[in-house]
Amino acid sequence: MIQRQTIIYDGPGGPFEGIAVADADWADPRPGVLIVPNVLGEKEQDRVTAERIAALGYVGLVADVYGQGKRTTRESPDPAMYMNALNADRPLLRDRLFASLAALHALPQVDAKRTAAIGYCFGGKSVIDLARAGGDVRGIVAFHGIFDAPGYDYPTPIKPKLLICHGWDDPLAAPEAVTALAAELTGAGADWQLHGYGGAGHGFTDSSQKGSTRPGFGYNANADRRSWAAMTAFLAEVFA
Repeated sequence: MIQRQTIIYDGPGGPFEGIAVADADWADPRPGVLIVPNVLGEKEQDRVTAERIAALGYVGLVADVYGQGKRTTRESPDPAMYMNALNADRPLLRDRLFASLAALHALPQVDAKRTAAIGYCFGGKSVIDLARAGGDVRGIVAFHGIFDAPGYDYPTPIKPKLLICHGWDDPLAAPEAVTALAAELTGAGADWQLHGYGGAGHGFTDSSQKGSTRPGFGYNANADRRSWAAMTAFLAEVFA
């Protein structure tokens, strides 16, 4: 009885349209997981991820940080247009993440005291920003994220626990960016862990990129499987 529900919520520059996924047979509130998509924004791939989250016993909400109807595809003239606007305004990204998290907390199926956030690529950067900014979550998981700091002061210590799942061959997050993030998180007093996957690059969970010949990019089945298992164990820990 896992069901999808369209959720319209407000925020800066809104309205926003997310997708909530939960088991309709659940009687009691469950932990909630915010899912922040990659550069293209909310899409079917993210809804399937939310269904997998629901199958673990949680409620998934696919976040919308671009705005209702603002989506791109890989065939769009500028697939990164909405992402680039938020990369240029990290405080706005922060505030939209807060709006998405508030929408998750407001869902009647969700135990608002037990929430987490996961993100892919740009979404990985986003959930790290959510942790930096003091978002009310117990933990975050970034899959092949981008690690540059947001350029604004944030509260310390960073309270959410962090799991960073990183393809070691990712050209968008070279080893020096990884060590810079480690130094930043350590300096901010965070409880963090890093899983580096050899032979994997950017987008290693994205099965639509199977067979990619672009160096440092593409799907990697081993890294995909291992990172999901790591996330599953991590969420069980932070929700315990």
